[in-house]
Amino acid sequence: MKEFVKTILAVICAFIILRLLRGLLFLIFLGSALASGGGSSLPRNGILDLDLSAFTLGEQSQDSTAPDLMSGSFDMTPVVGLHDAVQALRTASTDPGVQYILLRADGASLDIAGAEELRLALAEFRTGGKAIVAYTENPGNGSYYLASVADKIYMGSQHGGTYQLIGLSGRMLFLKDLLDKVGVHVQLIRHGKYKSAGEMFIKSAASPENREQNQVMINSSWKALCSVMAEARGLTEDQLNALVDNLALNFPEDFLKEGLVDELVDHEALLDKLCTLSQVDNSAKLKLIPFADYVSNKVKNVPGSTQVAVIYADGEIVEGREVKDIAADRFVQVIDEVRKDKNVKAVVLRVNSPGGSVSASVKIRTALDLLQKEKPLVASYGSYAASGGYWISNGCQKIYSDATCLTGSIGVFSMIPEFSAVSKKVGVGVETIGSNKHSDMFSLMRPFDTAELAYMQASVEDIYELFVNLVAESRGMEPARVDEIAQGRVWTGADALEIGLVDEIGTLEDAISYAAALADLHSSDEYSVVGYPKPLTFMEELLMSFGKTQEPSILADTPFAGMEKGLEALKSQNTGLIYARLPYALEIR
Repeated sequence: MKEFVKTILAVICAFIILRLLRGLLFLIFLGSALASGGGSSLPRNGILDLDLSAFTLGEQSQDSTAPDLMSGSFDMTPVVGLHDAVQALRTASTDPGVQYILLRADGASLDIAGAEELRLALAEFRTGGKAIVAYTENPGNGSYYLASVADKIYMGSQHGGTYQLIGLSGRMLFLKDLLDKVGVHVQLIRHGKYKSAGEMFIKSAASPENREQNQVMINSSWKALCSVMAEARGLTEDQLNALVDNLALNFPEDFLKEGLVDELVDHEALLDKLCTLSQVDNSAKLKLIPFADYVSNKVKNVPGSTQVAVIYADGEIVEGREVKDIAADRFVQVIDEVRKDKNVKAVVLRVNSPGGSVSASVKIRTALDLLQKEKPLVASYGSYAASGGYWISNGCQKIYSDATCLTGSIGVFSMIPEFSAVSKKVGVGVETIGSNKHSDMFSLMRPFDTAELAYMQASVEDIYELFVNLVAESRGMEPARVDEIAQGRVWTGADALEIGLVDEIGTLEDAISYAAALADLHSSDEYSVVGYPKPLTFMEELLMSFGKTQEPSILADTPFAGMEKGLEALKSQNTGLIYARLPYALEIR
């Protein structure tokens, strides 16, 4: 008994010590953050070091002086907002303190649409007469796409790298067989033959329609990347595709032979190249300016009396007031704040959302329609503007989209799991008593009967018709035509342009300029750009982080990471709720 008590006391003591150490480590980070003051001094003259492994390109810039408290980690990687990154590159193009850009895209933490907009900004930088020099050791689809904008591409001459310029692939996971083994039956009610959200729970493989739409999406996204890379290197798309299909890019010498890089160099040779460009006689005199530091020093978003607001709809559309998603009650409050602000003359809705709750989407769309009666409203689509994301934004005066954005998905579904077989397997008896015939239809302990399925299907059909008519009215199309291109089908921005779901392939900056022009503001000097919702301050994150921790997943960075996301989505289903959103676990690599 004494040994048992000693063991328990030892465990308790260890737990207390661990918590104390965690608190001490946090205080060290806190002190460091407060002491730093959030700024770094820059060399008066140097090379702008655009090392994409050193920061994350996000929708909005975040405080980089503190750890990521919301996830319970101590990650202090800077997050640079896309708009701020573009503004920094525009500043650098005329800044006498910036000689040229050293672009290192290996290890980039950004999505395809983010890469698309960043590359366009880099191309604009080049038009100012300054050079971009790219260096790569492990070229992949995204990193080489970015590197291809450079005047010169140097590649490490050493072998042993990871060369993955092999084309895009999509991965879908299907959980029906797993759920059958444990006794979970998912009841999926939907409209749209392409509406594949929820399909992962009821099928063992993709339906023909789902496979078709995903193949078209992948092909369209790859074409957007391939055409740009090929043109930059003086190749045709067929020539580049032949190299990729034949796995002809296996060694650094292959990239040089086929004209995809300009020279193979070791570390010393690269430094010599940089010295020559910088007109210094040895590498000790090279001055590198970290891009994130340049952004924080040079980009000052000071609100003026004349503003263009950018409302960032970033995340899943949900009910409530959550901070990390597009929570309807909180988001409507933000929209109303922008509408009532007399300093805001025009608004851009930046959408990066796969959709979510229909009821939440309706609330947000209503608030946006009210805003648009008073101020110009233009949409800008990033990586996703699908289903609920398209619902809230298709009424804007003009829609700009990245070519690789996933949009459309005009369809709805409801998904209700039932666990009666699970209870039998584990020997748990469940008996429900209700006041009426269908009182227990959402108990999750029995399947729907015929009348209940019809009841749910009627709701789905009603909302689908509402969605189609909403798009038809907003886009000036006949409902029958919208129905043809709807059915839950997902389109890339490039394909959406062809069928009238968006107006122009363009960037966030294009949308800001157009919205400003609608308000008779024709020069960026006439207005300031202000982002909403305001990013959380360090202290706000600190207060919200208490009691919140997030353990790392054992499936992270494995081919089954999407399975965990799918199961989490299944667990979070609200019974009877209707959704307009993308498939849960589609990963494009």
